[in-house]
Amino acid sequence: MDSKGKKILIADDEPDILEIIQYNLQKEGYDVLTAKDGDEALTKARSNNPDLIVLDIMMPKKNGVEVCEILRSQPSFKDTLILFLTALSDEGSHVRGLETGADDYISKPVSPKILVSRVNALFRRTTAKEPEGEKVIRIDNLEIDPVKFEAKVDGKAVVLAKKEFELLYLLASKPGRVFLRNEILNQVWGNDVIVGDRTIDVHIRKVRQKLGIDCITTVKGVGYKFDI
Repeated sequence: MDSKGKKILIADDEPDILEIIQYNLQKEGYDVLTAKDGDEALTKARSNNPDLIVLDIMMPKKNGVEVCEILRSQPSFKDTLILFLTALSDEGSHVRGLETGADDYISKPVSPKILVSRVNALFRRTTAKEPEGEKVIRIDNLEIDPVKFEAKVDGKAVVLAKKEFELLYLLASKPGRVFLRNEILNQVWGNDVIVGDRTIDVHIRKVRQKLGIDCITTVKGVGYKFDI
């Protein structure tokens, strides 16, 4: 993967961790910026438009979840990759992170080698999964445009995070067909990143909430299908 030109912002209030992460990502060829708290992370994100933002959750001024929520509410950051790197490893924190629109969640401590691998995987799956050039899907009052990465309900745009959009597009591409959980994981997240069933559940719930229409059906013990 070509990391040249890719810009990463790391936000963490522990100087040693910032230094280690910055060093290893720069060695991989990334352009790395750092921030020591949530407010600085927001300022640098807006002024530098990074390709990936790595957030600690427990930061002063604004925590990582607050930063993620603010960024995801702004159209200019709806497709920006966001990764949580935090000491909070409980399921509740993991789910909350995904619900705010993060693309991945890693618990500390993690070896620099594994972190770099996960970052590389995020960029690989992003470039590999662009549905550029695929057809616009129109079903009843829902329109899904893969070129613009945009979904509309009754003509009004709905802001979806990148993985949320890819998940919706996959299911809507074959209405009525049941997609197995493993199939969804492979086609939306790929084999480079290890995520669990809970990740799918969280993203499905977010898509349902944002669209405000009952269009995704859970097939218990099997997977999901798109129905209107």
